[in-house]
Amino acid sequence: MINMFRDWFSQRFSDPQIIILWFFLVSGFLFIFLLGKMLTPVFAGLIIAYLLEGVVGTLQKFKIPRNISVFLSFLFFIICFLLLVVGLLPIISQQIGQLISDLPTMISNAQKQLILLPERYPEFISEFQINNMISFLKSELTRLGQAALFFSVASVRSLITVLVYFVLVPFLVLFFLKDKELILDWIKGFLPKNRDLAIAVWNEVNQQISNYVRGKIWEILIVWSASYLTFSVLDLNYAMLLSLFIGLSVLVPYIGATVMFLPVGLIAFFQWGISPDFTKTIFAYAVIQLIDGNILVPLLLSGVVNLHPVAIIVAVLVFGGLWGIWGLFFAIPLATLVHAVIKTWFIKKVIFTKNSESEAMTQPQDTP
Repeated sequence: MINMFRDWFSQRFSDPQIIILWFFLVSGFLFIFLLGKMLTPVFAGLIIAYLLEGVVGTLQKFKIPRNISVFLSFLFFIICFLLLVVGLLPIISQQIGQLISDLPTMISNAQKQLILLPERYPEFISEFQINNMISFLKSELTRLGQAALFFSVASVRSLITVLVYFVLVPFLVLFFLKDKELILDWIKGFLPKNRDLAIAVWNEVNQQISNYVRGKIWEILIVWSASYLTFSVLDLNYAMLLSLFIGLSVLVPYIGATVMFLPVGLIAFFQWGISPDFTKTIFAYAVIQLIDGNILVPLLLSGVVNLHPVAIIVAVLVFGGLWGIWGLFFAIPLATLVHAVIKTWFIKKVIFTKNSESEAMTQPQDTP
């Protein structure tokens, strides 16, 4: 048993660079898992700086000095940040407040619509089923209301934390961009010199992640804009709030579109009941998702992430369970990193096996 384990270990971990590669991966995951909550503004600033580094690199291709490129990129980030805080957040908060205030009326209208269903479709649904459905909805909404009240009481501390992050994150982004080379040189001083394999894996993953992030940003903006325009034309309530979450839902493949179907359907049902307007809204949402899945994703993300849908869903569940919202957002890039490491591991193992077989064949054979 011990010999079998030793042979397995020597076959798969005989190369020191493989051990270094797995050490980087495992230590990185442990570091984020253990210190992720405390260092959230640092990670947020690092991620934003990583995204802006693409803008800096593009400006440098036009012979613009790095310091000026960093300043212009940071100015672009600040403008987008202010537009988000000043322009979007008030609209979202207003629509959330309006939704909370309209909720009793919406529930009453929905109850009236549900009571009429047994009269219209007696062969499909009974009054007993409707009463059970109404009781279930009332209990769930009561539970959600209590949770919202608890969140509002406990949100003062969260609000202070968010305000602190609003101040810290821009400074961190600026320092990460401006002092990129100094920070990288400082980190390299702690790393072993024999890290060529880890650098090769990172270069591959970096290309994949940068293309994925660019494609996802464009996908979010397009789906968000298309949903907002469609819901505005249909005169659906809370169009900006719903379209924002529909745009963000593309970050969670397969699951996000299915989950967002429920709030869109409920809002349309509360507003119009079972009517042509309700049918138009559901049909429009389905068309947006079909265009996103069959046109936008192949166009924007073609060949970027070569992962099986099952692997993507598993990554979303695992990393979402470990790190919450951040895990959902970066499940696919993290899965791409793990996939690249495993692929490199097996390639090195095959090379090692072939080399061992070649050495065994070249050794002189004993003659009788």
